[in-house]
Amino acid sequence: MNRGTRFFLILLCIGIAVLFLFPTVKWYFYTPADMQTLANGTTDSIREYAEHKAGEGLDQLVSLTASEEGLNGAMPQELAFLIDAAKANYKLVGEKVPRDWTVKAVLAGFASGEAVYQALEDTYRQNVQDLKTMKAKAIKLGLDLFGGLSVVIEADRTSLTDRLGHSPSEEELNDALNRAMEILNNRIDTFGVTEPSIRKVASDNQILIEVPGEVDPEQVNSFLMGKGRLGFHIVDEDATTAIQTYTAGGGQIVDGRPADDTVIDKGLVVRGYYKKDSYGQDVFQRYAVISSEVGLDGEHIQSASVTSDQVTAQPNVVFYLDKEGGDLFYKMTSANTGKPMAVVMDNKIKSIATISEGIRDSVRVTGFNTQEANDLALILRTAAMPVDLEVKSQSIVGATMGEETRNAGLMAMAIGFAAVFVFMLVWYRRAGMVADIALLLNLFFITAILSAFRFTMTMTSIAGLILNVGMAVDANVIIFERIKEELRLGKSRAASIESGFKKAFWTIMDANITTLIAALFLSMLGSGPVRGFAVTLAVGIVSSLFTALFVSRFIFDVGTDNFKQDKIKIGWGLK
Repeated sequence: MNRGTRFFLILLCIGIAVLFLFPTVKWYFYTPADMQTLANGTTDSIREYAEHKAGEGLDQLVSLTASEEGLNGAMPQELAFLIDAAKANYKLVGEKVPRDWTVKAVLAGFASGEAVYQALEDTYRQNVQDLKTMKAKAIKLGLDLFGGLSVVIEADRTSLTDRLGHSPSEEELNDALNRAMEILNNRIDTFGVTEPSIRKVASDNQILIEVPGEVDPEQVNSFLMGKGRLGFHIVDEDATTAIQTYTAGGGQIVDGRPADDTVIDKGLVVRGYYKKDSYGQDVFQRYAVISSEVGLDGEHIQSASVTSDQVTAQPNVVFYLDKEGGDLFYKMTSANTGKPMAVVMDNKIKSIATISEGIRDSVRVTGFNTQEANDLALILRTAAMPVDLEVKSQSIVGATMGEETRNAGLMAMAIGFAAVFVFMLVWYRRAGMVADIALLLNLFFITAILSAFRFTMTMTSIAGLILNVGMAVDANVIIFERIKEELRLGKSRAASIESGFKKAFWTIMDANITTLIAALFLSMLGSGPVRGFAVTLAVGIVSSLFTALFVSRFIFDVGTDNFKQDKIKIGWGLK
């Protein structure tokens, strides 16, 4: 590989690392605290914020239109984003786009004040949702360093009784809780949150979950409470028409049945059909009547994934059935060709589609936004809960590690890193500077990779990070000592560097590969802090090999070939 290609590869790696680290840097250093709080809040708080800001913006525009000077003045900077929306509206109706974007010109681009308000609300809402997306890509701080969200959930004995057909014994309840904890742990790991704490509390039917970092409670609930009970029911069109007439006249629906039990036949239930609004909340559309008998239950689903519709670009959930499920679904769809079928998730109808032909092995369902589709696929992949769970309490918990202990640990790590940095610079002189550059890049790459994998940083992870610094230095020490041996034999700078790196290569690889194997086994078999330490160590090994063998070599070669250096300052007593 020539020097130009190596330089391009290093720049490419640095560029990718910058992209990976950008969300972390922007979230922790450039996002105001009040916006962080808002992004971590509920959908209702985001809606309240967007509507309030939109109202303020509209009032400001109304006050400007009260005078000729304000109407013909420039658009306020904080509302300048309306210009893009107005420009799009002008083009949509085929009118000439104004050259000067005065308040009057911008407002003329909207059909009404309501349209202006909607554009304002959409922008403020999208800003917060973009922050949520960015925050999800940032490195999270663990329970020991930052704290997190504590959730107490309780098993519903009634639901377990319904499933078992009898009152559960303590052994059966304990078994259901153990399986629920295993499923929750799998969901949380797949969800992207690492190092959670999941354990039983004093009460026999409660589980305590502590999720590190700034966590969106609604998003946590989506995978804590999802039961994975996705049902397919045939829609009774005649009964649906009867229910719509009944409710239009003031009739009430109680527990899935009309208050007047004679309106629809036995064996039918009434469910609400919901669609997501712009905030991602379910909004009731209308009632539909479906058969109480489930045509297919989620327990027959073997795997699930999210795809995008080629025409509408809307997310679809595709799942594959086991043999029994495939036979059941084919029998149901074949017998009801031409009839509508409802996809029901937790007693809410998510979509209704007409059956065109019998379906056997794979099923594609729509009616979900991207986040909900991903959550649903996750729930289906990790199995249904053996018992329904109810959130009893949610609270924010502080760092489990005391402030003094945390600060002392961080200080010790900083001093250790600085000592290694200074030692390399003093002992190996100019070559030590090359090693220090490689060390800084190593830390940069490790942090970027951890950020890309949405890793949770804990004190043990930081310890693994510092250990990687020592291991990376060890590789440089081996290389430098080999180069010094070659120089003592009277070889030139270029020959010494070539031979030193070549002879040190397998020694470094052997040492790091054995450590990497140990780290991989720790990450697979360990959990919590052990897994965090192992993952950091494994990532660091790969990064340190790249910086020590590739980056350091490139810097030496540039000095030799581009700057025509014929000597190398790599220690005392050598020239």
